[in-house]
Amino acid sequence: MQPLTQRSKNVVHKEMNFWERLYFPAILKGMLTTIKHFFRKKNTVRYPEEKRPMAPVYRGWHVLKRDEAGRERCTACGLCAVACPAEAITMVAEERTKEEAHLYREEKYAAVYEINMLRCIFCGLCEEACPKEAIFLTDRIVPSDYVRQNFIFGKDLLVEGVTPDTRVDVSKRQKHIQEQNRTV
Repeated sequence: MQPLTQRSKNVVHKEMNFWERLYFPAILKGMLTTIKHFFRKKNTVRYPEEKRPMAPVYRGWHVLKRDEAGRERCTACGLCAVACPAEAITMVAEERTKEEAHLYREEKYAAVYEINMLRCIFCGLCEEACPKEAIFLTDRIVPSDYVRQNFIFGKDLLVEGVTPDTRVDVSKRQKHIQEQNRTV
């Protein structure tokens, strides 16, 4: 029976000489490689003092946006959760009461909205699926931690602030998504 590819090689068992048996040439080669790397420019950046430039389309920490009146845009339609290939988004929808009219735009809102950041693959399909432009991926980096429960982000971490100075600028992401939709 012939092999499918012609990539197989015949192995030759040649006798090693004295220096090869000591592995001295191999050790010297390794040391030379190490010494070369000592004199190269370092790629390490001292984060957070120094920050590398991020691409304008970088996808990081999620944010749930508010409208101009400070009400949450999310209407708990569930399209972001359905679009998420990693199934990282879970939500529970509730009906708005009359006292909550100043908090939510529509009659239905997300009482519980959670994103499991350990499952999230930061693909951006949730922001493309959202008809109300309520969820965006920002340029903020998700912090690391040792406890798994700290990576389940609820509305307390996802919803942006009410005051203008606590709002998150997503204009670059909006522009990029609109350009993507035009080319499709």
